Amino acid sequence: MIFRNVNSIIALIFSLFFISSCATQPYADYDAIVNASTKPSAKHFTSIQAALEAAPTVTKKPYRIFIAPGDYYEKITIAKPNIHLMGADKKITRIFYNAYAGQQSTDTGVTKGQIWGTSGSATLTIRAANIHIQGLTIENTFDFLANDALANDDSRRIANTQAVALHLDNGSDRFLARDVRLLGYQDTLFVNAGRSWFDKSLIAGNVDFIFGKGNALFTHSEIKTRGRGKPSNPHAYLVAPSTQISNEYGLTFIDCILTRSKSVPDNSVPLGRPWHPTTQFMDGRYADPNAIGKAVFINVWMDKHITNDGWHSMSGTAKDGSKIQFQPEDSRFFEYNSKGPGAVVNGKRRQLSAQEIKNYSKEKIFGDWKPE
Repeated sequence: MIFRNVNSIIALIFSLFFISSCATQPYADYDAIVNASTKPSAKHFTSIQAALEAAPTVTKKPYRIFIAPGDYYEKITIAKPNIHLMGADKKITRIFYNAYAGQQSTDTGVTKGQIWGTSGSATLTIRAANIHIQGLTIENTFDFLANDALANDDSRRIANTQAVALHLDNGSDRFLARDVRLLGYQDTLFVNAGRSWFDKSLIAGNVDFIFGKGNALFTHSEIKTRGRGKPSNPHAYLVAPSTQISNEYGLTFIDCILTRSKSVPDNSVPLGRPWHPTTQFMDGRYADPNAIGKAVFINVWMDKHITNDGWHSMSGTAKDGSKIQFQPEDSRFFEYNSKGPGAVVNGKRRQLSAQEIKNYSKEKIFGDWKPE
């Protein structure tokens, strides 16, 4: 057997140890154990989906699922509350799938044959409250780079290449991700509902790879910009919030670091741009005027790939069907105490005051949710 990398060897060793010891602590404390090499039983499953199906529909205490080292090719939706997915380690427990927005669905259910769309492309979709994931990787492995490398007029070029790794959908609230990796390229993390906390994690991508209207806090995490198939200007965008104007909090980054792959040029990546999703209203279908995105970077270290201007415009659809440009100064984009070679203070990068920073405690951001 030939292993592709060191992580595969580590995963195999860990799995062999796991098989011989899973009946002992701490694995005995889990409600379900997932291992592709195990013999199925009331508590042991060969797929994550099977373990989720065995979970109670309603429970007040967490239903804890341990996922052994390995690569799990699954497209998963969690629609039951209080599920905890706990991997062995983010480097050796991986859930992956390769759907993209413009692809025809391969589902065996009611969506078979339909187009996935951006939200449907997700490897993991959350539609329930009190979900916790830890110690694993969620990845969308669609080959964005190969497609991106093709000329725009190449007949082989695929359109609608948004490929989500994690989607927090309607019904999601009080979501916690700790010590995880979220990997993709365009639209890696779709935070579109509820409150969520990403702690001590890595989120990697390139085009608008953290986006949506949800209230998400990122702490002590690495936000990494990945390469492109061919040069692009701008190279990428970190965030594209669509926060409703009625909501105080959107995408908040505290004590994080903004890093890049070696191929990402200096001064090429804006922190973000304002997304006004095309929405169906009583008087037509057009860009949501109430999506006044909110993104705040506090005590964040930034590498030199971040642009001097900090932010960028984004197009949307007007009522008459024409395209209009939404400007970053009309959104709620702010920084405070940015550090590193990509940190610049100028008129285009608005700063919060020391007094305003007091509104960005975890307690104020989350309200009555008090996660550990």
